[in-house]
Amino acid sequence: MAYKAQQFIKAIPGTGGVITALAKAVGCDWHTAKKYIEDHATVKQAWENERNAVTDRARYNVVNSIIQDKDLQTSKWWLATVDPEFMPKSKQEINANVEGAGFMVILDEPEAD
Repeated sequence: MAYKAQQFIKAIPGTGGVITALAKAVGCDWHTAKKYIEDHATVKQAWENERNAVTDRARYNVVNSIIQDKDLQTSKWWLATVDPEFMPKSKQEINANVEGAGFMVILDEPEAD
């Protein structure tokens, strides 16, 4: 069956950007949906918009949990995730290298004789 990009664009809202959900809504297999996302800029943009909306909602939920509910566990998680002052040292090193697009190898110190 030949599909049109517009079929995918119309089917994307409500899928959360999940390709399996998109494929089911259009009536095709997963690989076909993935190929339309990769090959059609308009489908890709609609798919990315849907994924971004879900990510924004998740961020809102986390922040709302901290602000409105004063959730201590979520607050601790947030700090350990986004604030270098509260991150474990190993995570700080990883984040620094990811941001700089560098690579880092951490070797164990040799044992003392």
